[in-house]
Amino acid sequence: MLRIAVQSKGRLYEDTMGLLTEAGIKLSSAKRTLLIPARNFPVEILFLRDDDIPDSVSSGVADIGIVGKNEFMEKEKQARIVKNLGFSKCRLSLAIPKDEEYQGLEWFSGRKIATSYPVILNKFLKDNHINADIHVITGSVEIAPGIGLADAIFDIVSSGSTLVSNRLKEVEVVVESEAILIANNNLTDEKLEILEELIFRINAVQAAEDKKYILMNVPNNSLDKILEVLPGIKSPTIMPLAKEGWSSVHTVLEEKRFWEIINKLKTAGAEGILVLNIEKMVL
Repeated sequence: MLRIAVQSKGRLYEDTMGLLTEAGIKLSSAKRTLLIPARNFPVEILFLRDDDIPDSVSSGVADIGIVGKNEFMEKEKQARIVKNLGFSKCRLSLAIPKDEEYQGLEWFSGRKIATSYPVILNKFLKDNHINADIHVITGSVEIAPGIGLADAIFDIVSSGSTLVSNRLKEVEVVVESEAILIANNNLTDEKLEILEELIFRINAVQAAEDKKYILMNVPNNSLDKILEVLPGIKSPTIMPLAKEGWSSVHTVLEEKRFWEIINKLKTAGAEGILVLNIEKMVL
């Protein structure tokens, strides 16, 4: 049995549970408790606060965990990053009052910076030879400049709307973060085998993201034109239709590419174009 530490609430929780569901992992209880086993796969889900996940994986309380890269970097625990998961993206940035003139990092010299990520910030300042006062805050970091508690902040930024509402502007991106899969350094062979299967499933889910299965009917004398337009993963599948002189062409495309070439396909002679969702894809 492989134990997975997962954030107990918030967007990362929702995205993580969505991924596990897409990977075919069914939990044994609809009611969320601290520890829930899966019904159809040898894993159990341990729900924790996000900042407790790196320590739980490092200490062996959990075998693996899904956590933001920012939290993993801040805690500096002994565990290995197995996979970048590509969701719950954000960034750790320095922000200053909107009306301040900013010409570079020297602005922060001698200033007080409020943050919930002192480890990452301290390393960044040292690497850039900036001497600033770090003021650790848990909670609403963005209000610190407005109430005179700090001159600037170092915090998570997603859309930037929170900064705008507090009359702040982002001036330096320090860390690009996303959800990552981390693992204990001493997993048994049995647990490594389960982890490998889990990663295989996750890869199949991610490979299908933003992909569409495209089918179209094409007159045989237009096949060369159609094949020139299609940027599929591999050579498209071509099958003869009952109607003489026509073929069915099947391929996989990124959704954005389909919208870029649909008119070219129609102009080249394609008819009856169908666009289907792909749930999983094994490359």
